[in-house]
Amino acid sequence: MTTYAETYQSWKTDPETFWMQAAEAIDWDEKPSQALFDRGGDLYEWFADGKVNTCWNAVDRHVENGRGAQVAIIHDSPITGTTRKITFAELRNRVATLAGALRARGVEKGDRVIIYMPMVPEALEAMLACGRIGAIHSVVFGGFAAHELAVRIDDAQPKAIIAASCGLEPGRVVHYKPLLDGAIEQAAHKPDFCVIFQREQEVAKLEEGRDVDWHAFQYGVEPADCLPVEGNHPSYILYTSGTTGQPKGVVRHTGGHLVALNWSMKNIYNVDPGDTFWAASDVGWVVGHSYICYAPLIHGNTTIVFEGKPVGTPDAGTFWRVISEHNVRSFFTAPTAFRAVKRDDPKGEFVGKYDLSALRAVYLAGERADPDTINWAANVLGKPIYDHWWQTETGWTIAGMPAGIEALPVKLGSPTVPMPGYDVQILDEAGHPMKPGELGAIAVRLPLPPGTLPTLWNAEDRFRKSYLDHFPGYYETGDAGMIDEDGYLYIMARTDDVINVAGHRLSTGAMEEVLANHPDVAECAVIGISDELKGQLPVGFVCLTTGVNRPHDEIVKECVAMVRDQIGPVAAFKLACVVDRLPKTRSGKILRATMVKIADGEEFRMPATIDDPAILDEIAAALKTIGYPRG
Repeated sequence: MTTYAETYQSWKTDPETFWMQAAEAIDWDEKPSQALFDRGGDLYEWFADGKVNTCWNAVDRHVENGRGAQVAIIHDSPITGTTRKITFAELRNRVATLAGALRARGVEKGDRVIIYMPMVPEALEAMLACGRIGAIHSVVFGGFAAHELAVRIDDAQPKAIIAASCGLEPGRVVHYKPLLDGAIEQAAHKPDFCVIFQREQEVAKLEEGRDVDWHAFQYGVEPADCLPVEGNHPSYILYTSGTTGQPKGVVRHTGGHLVALNWSMKNIYNVDPGDTFWAASDVGWVVGHSYICYAPLIHGNTTIVFEGKPVGTPDAGTFWRVISEHNVRSFFTAPTAFRAVKRDDPKGEFVGKYDLSALRAVYLAGERADPDTINWAANVLGKPIYDHWWQTETGWTIAGMPAGIEALPVKLGSPTVPMPGYDVQILDEAGHPMKPGELGAIAVRLPLPPGTLPTLWNAEDRFRKSYLDHFPGYYETGDAGMIDEDGYLYIMARTDDVINVAGHRLSTGAMEEVLANHPDVAECAVIGISDELKGQLPVGFVCLTTGVNRPHDEIVKECVAMVRDQIGPVAAFKLACVVDRLPKTRSGKILRATMVKIADGEEFRMPATIDDPAILDEIAAALKTIGYPRG
């Protein structure tokens, strides 16, 4: 049995051979002559001269290899109370027809198609149909505001937009079509046509001459075959928020994407073809691209498209029901989802109602997983809980538990170890390596592995400025952390979440870890706010577990004492307040930078990805009670 250390060393010794061997698991129309192509100036491409098709590898080859009757996609929607199953054979027919309809309307290789859809199988079919004919898709999170969608339309310049009439949230219908109409009106670029998938919960009005109905559009068309494209042909563009307000279009090349995602399914998530894999995310985010749509299907797994929430659809047991009903082997979610479940069901009483014997492990990613959440989940589930860390830009795990190679000891607070392809270093401001245990900027020595971003869409200068310029020869992750003596990585905070209190560099993440240990705290955030005397001061925000009725000032006093006790007086942690909820993006990330601006009395742009803008007023009111902003 190969160990993790042997696997990582074999990559380090001969990366070319390592990745060429991994590429053997993919069906190539023309095999690449080599793995890595150095384009000069710190720009790299993988498998660039191979010819390959994503849709063939995700769908058709499984049908050809006798898996046609296996379920490819399970759609589980507690909001509509329905479950549907689509086999690989059915999926091939549906995708080929949709691809044929797009091609009949003039969508060709290299054309962009924006997809604006809720959590329905048709969203995956649209992605795969684009890949089938070499079109480049850009999925925009369904229900995104019209202005944000317009900005992406102008940047990607799509020939077509595929959208649904509506999305469904607990207790409400999200009207997608008016948002789409508003975005097209605002955008300078106009698509040739829009394909609208009409949901029975809301049938949208179609604009004559521009909009076509999903089913009518496909009626009687010739299904499309898979078109082989170059290994460096863009598979998709996925926009991630830039600090300038200008979205950054992360590009994903086809060849490396296939190789890396396929490799990850067994080596990281430890599933075999035929197993059911579930990532509880949304197709609008990178997790949805990589681990709802592409990786499971490429690897021959059954994937789940879940339209619901961790709580309230109908209760805090919905995750366990889905895992039990569909025999999920590996489950991937965000720590924030578990914190929501824990808040509603602190003792994990719902777990006992379901048979979770098929589940081998739970994987957490999307934000820092505090030890308290991991311990809670491990205790109530009795399963291994693995934190792992990656980014929209990388598309797959930078550091994680290599469960399919070797189950290493878990260290709380660490996403474990770097994956092959990632030479992770901790650097000081001047770019010098730090000693084990020292906090610094996390950077990855170039080249990045296959499947990661080669550039930004039409913005190479911004790509360099955002990721390459600060530390020459490295990719700058924007996260801060450390590596211990055993090579385990710890992600402490975003680089801008390392605060400087009277000359001491301190991690807000470490303070959050302490607060999360308080028995009454369900969720928390710590930010650094400006202070004339000390430069910055930490302020804590805590959300309490359901049913806690103790006086808030008592809880705050205990929280302050805990941080003082465990991190020391150096942290100067004296200010905290109780809030009902924290401002988050729709993917569950806490909007700390926005909270800092409110505390410092600065102007800020309303974040496009915010889940509920009203929460910012609640944060401002809470800050006023402790005297911020000053003056």
